[in-house]
Amino acid sequence: MATDQLLLFVAAGLLLNLTPGPDVLYVVANALRAGTRAGVVAALGIATGCFVHIFAAALGVSALMAASATAFTLLKWAGAAYLVYVGLRMLRSRAPSAMDLEAGRADSMPAGGLKDIFFRGFWTNALNPKVALFFLAFVPQFIAPAVEHKALAFLLLGLLFNFNGLWVNIGWAVAAAWLAARAGAVQRSLHRLERVAGVLFIGFGLKLALTDNPNP
Repeated sequence: MATDQLLLFVAAGLLLNLTPGPDVLYVVANALRAGTRAGVVAALGIATGCFVHIFAAALGVSALMAASATAFTLLKWAGAAYLVYVGLRMLRSRAPSAMDLEAGRADSMPAGGLKDIFFRGFWTNALNPKVALFFLAFVPQFIAPAVEHKALAFLLLGLLFNFNGLWVNIGWAVAAAWLAARAGAVQRSLHRLERVAGVLFIGFGLKLALTDNPNP
């Protein structure tokens, strides 16, 4: 790939990763509630889930899913159900205690701690068929027809995209935690914000459930 094409790929990937969506929302919600470490762990879980789509797309599984209505529908409903589940968990979470607010941060964690945050982030991304279809549509645009090992080129570009996305999500986590630690109004509204995030996650799940399989 020429240098200008590589820079264009990186720039496009960064802009796409900066766009708020289920992944960014999940990272920010955890960072606001439990600090930078929880947000970074959420970002790592999402990046790990993204590896599933990268390797699957490189091996052609995503192409099969795009062509198979049954495969798309099964993964679509699994992803939609999980997004709704995460949203309901957020709606049912307890409010930060007074001690949390006085300390300037919310240390409330899910029952499973950081491990639970990581795996919820993993499944949020891995069960979303739109991510697989995105890689299938986006990455090949930057692979020249003359490239001999297209699968390897796809894999390397996908890994680069995921690497850049990880640092963008970590940036979201640090910014959210910084704001939560310093803004009293934000601290007092943490539980309300998490409820809003829960509603949005349920909305993402419903939107995913209503997504049609695009034409191959």
